[in-house]
Order: sequence, then C-alpha cells, then structure tokens
Amino acid sequence: MNNRILILFAHPALERSRVHYRLLKAAQTVEGVTCHDLYQLYPDFLINVDREQELLTQHEIILFQYPLYWYSSPAILKEWQDLVLEYGFAYGQQGSALRGKLFANVISAGGSRAAYQADGENHFTIRELLRPFEQTANLCGMIYVPPFVIHDANDLSQAEIDATASEYQQLLSQLHAQHLSVPALTRLHYLNELIA
Repeated sequence: MNNRILILFAHPALERSRVHYRLLKAAQTVEGVTCHDLYQLYPDFLINVDREQELLTQHEIILFQYPLYWYSSPAILKEWQDLVLEYGFAYGQQGSALRGKLFANVISAGGSRAAYQADGENHFTIRELLRPFEQTANLCGMIYVPPFVIHDANDLSQAEIDATASEYQQLLSQLHAQHLSVPALTRLHYLNELIA
C-alpha cells in the first residue's frame, strides 16, 4: 500500500508568497497528497481538534509546510500543535495514534544556507532551529526526517521557483510510492539531497 501524505500548510499571507504558492500548487497534483491550509480553514484560529486528529490517523506521512518566521513557524501551526497533539492521543498513556508515522518540515528561509551556520549571521543551522519539531516528533513516537528547505526564498527567479516546485513534486511522489528507506532519509542533511 502506498503512503498517504498530509501537508499541514501554514502561510498567513499566501497571496504575497511566490515560493509557497507555487509549492502548494505542485503538491496538489501529486497522488496520495492531502493539502490542508490551516489559515484558510481556521481564520479565527478555532481549530476543530477532532477533525484534525482524524486526518492525522488517515495518513502515514505528516509534513508541516510554512515560511520560517523569526526562526519558527507561523502562529497557527503552534496553536494547532498545542490543541491537536493532546495527551492520550499523540503521547502519554494510550497516546499512540501517531506512532511510526514519518514527519518532516518543508520550509522557506530568506537567508542563504551559509547564513544558517555557526559562523553565519543566524548562528545556528536550520536543523538546530527545528529541534522543537524534532523533539515533538520523538515524544509522539514519530520518525523525524530532515527538512526540505528553500533558501534565499526572496531572491529566487521564477525559473528557480519552478525548478524547486518540480523537485518537491518528485519528493512527494517518491514518499507516496515508498521508494525511500527510512535509515537513508534520516542520514540526510536536507531532503532536497534526494532529488539534487
């Protein structure tokens, strides 16, 4: 059986996004992918916890897709985590609903890859900044895999954005078709390396 992929998409100003708008459109063409736009569904932040938990149980791979804002995710994704990943559902006694599922971040960053290094202007790598997501996955018994990252997002040409969207499409297709080994995935720095 093929993997079903849930993309929890969070962009507060999608109409102004060149990169995530294009990535979302590309993802919507891939078989087995459910794109779930949190800001569109919950503009008032009143998240339907039962609905969200049901969606999670129906998919084998969970992706958080968002622009990296102030070294973290947009607010609605934090609200979603606070409400949906409940004790007894996602972790704790009887909380095994997400155990064994694959989890990754799909993010854009305005800075270059060099800027996200110990000696770069941001002082930390992307992987280091994503540690809270990795630990959340660990607590929930999920398998955390490296992120798919788009650097220099504000400076990319349309051709570069289209190429990145095509790489994302290929990645999603491979994940859906189960053509990848988990140990090989976890050894990567970025998921982008699978397609490069």
